[in-house]
Amino acid sequence: MVLTVKCPICGKPVEWTEESPFRPFCSDRCRQIDLGAWADEAYRVTSRQEDEDGGEGP
Repeated sequence: MVLTVKCPICGKPVEWTEESPFRPFCSDRCRQIDLGAWADEAYRVTSRQEDEDGGEGP
């Protein structure tokens, strides 16, 4: 049985096998879009201090 996941960018099904070199992405394009989002700081991990004070700095 082959595990199938959704591409986190476009939602297309991706088989989780060695033949899927871009997994969990469906293509290099989706992988690059995700990398660009990280570089633009679109994804953020909040610190405890941000969580406690409502996300506002000092």
